[in-house]
Amino acid sequence: MKPHRLARDEARRIAVRAQLLDAERPTDLVSVVQQLTFLQIDPTAAIAPNADLVASSRLGAKYQPSHLQTALERDRTLFEHRAMIRPMADLALYRAEMDNWPGEDRPKARDWLRVNMGFRRFVLALLRKSGPLLSRDIPDRSQVPWPSTGWTNNRNATQMLEILAARGEIAISGRRGRHRIWDLAERVYPANLPVIPAAEASTIRNERRLAALGIARPRVVAEAGEPAEVEETAGIWQVHPGALGQPFNGRTALLSPFDRLIHDRVRAQELFDFDYVLEMYKPKAQRRWGYFALPVLHHDRLVGKLDATADRKAGVLRVHALHQDVRFTKPMTSAVQAEIEALARWLGLSVAGP
Repeated sequence: MKPHRLARDEARRIAVRAQLLDAERPTDLVSVVQQLTFLQIDPTAAIAPNADLVASSRLGAKYQPSHLQTALERDRTLFEHRAMIRPMADLALYRAEMDNWPGEDRPKARDWLRVNMGFRRFVLALLRKSGPLLSRDIPDRSQVPWPSTGWTNNRNATQMLEILAARGEIAISGRRGRHRIWDLAERVYPANLPVIPAAEASTIRNERRLAALGIARPRVVAEAGEPAEVEETAGIWQVHPGALGQPFNGRTALLSPFDRLIHDRVRAQELFDFDYVLEMYKPKAQRRWGYFALPVLHHDRLVGKLDATADRKAGVLRVHALHQDVRFTKPMTSAVQAEIEALARWLGLSVAGP
C-alpha cells in the first residue's frame, strides 16, 4: 500500500499518545502495563526504581509501589519474567518460546543444562517440597559449574534458576526487598494456559509492540501496522493505523531514563531531535546532564533533562540542575516546576535546590 505521509509533529504525538503520556491519564496499573506491554525492571533507584517511575509518570500521584506488588504477588494480574513485568494475559504469547528455550541460538545455556540435568531435577524437587525459596536457600548441586570469567562465577544455583524460569518450569512468585522468590510455575501461572504457536505469537507481539510505540521502524515491529513516511526523516516507518488522525492534548512529564518513549536513541533523535545518554556509567567529570538525568517531556517535545537525586535520609529531592534543550517559556518553566514538586510529593520528600 502507499505509505502515509506524516509531519514530524504528528509522528511525535502518535508516539506520545501511544505511551500514555498525553493529558488523558490512564486509570489503573494493569491497563498501563497492558498498553505498554511491559515495565522494565532495573535496580537503580537514584530517584525510584524504573518500574515505579514509569507507572507514576502515567498514573500520577494515585500510583504507589504497593500496587505493583499486589498485582504481582496477590492478584497475579502481572508476572515477572526475565527482568520484565508483563500482563498475565500475555503469558500465552511467550509459552512457545519458553517450551523451546534454550534453542540453537543459546548453545552455552543448552549445553550447560544438558550436563546438569541432575541439578535441574534437584531444584524442581526442592521447590515442590519446600518452595517458595530465595536463591540463597538452594544449594549448589551442579555437576559442572557455569563457565564464566565474569560476575556469574560460583553462582550456579542462580544460573539454574534463571534457565528454569526462561523455560517456564519455575517462576518468580514475589520479592523480599530486591531478592526474587522462586516457586514452581504451576503455583504462579494460571492452569491450562494455551500455547500460541511461535510464529503466530511473534506476529501478535509485533502488533502489540507497535500499538505501544505508535510509530516505529520495521526492524522493531517487522510488518505490523502500515507503512509511513515522516518528513525530515529517511526511509520507511510502520505506524499503527488506529493512531492516525486522533486528537492530541499534551502535558508535561518527567520520564525515567529507561522510558520506552526515549529508549531507542536513534528514534528519539529522528522524531524529537533529542540527544540523550544515560551517564551513570561515566566518570562524574565526563557527565553533561547528571548521573540519572530524567528526560523532560512537554506536550509533543522532549525539551530537557532534570538532574536530581532522592536524598531519603535528608527527606529531600535534591535538584542539581535543570538542563534546557530549548529555551523554556514561562509556561514551560511553571509546568516543569510543578512536575518536580509533584515528583517530590509522590516520593514523600520536599524539593531542595534550584
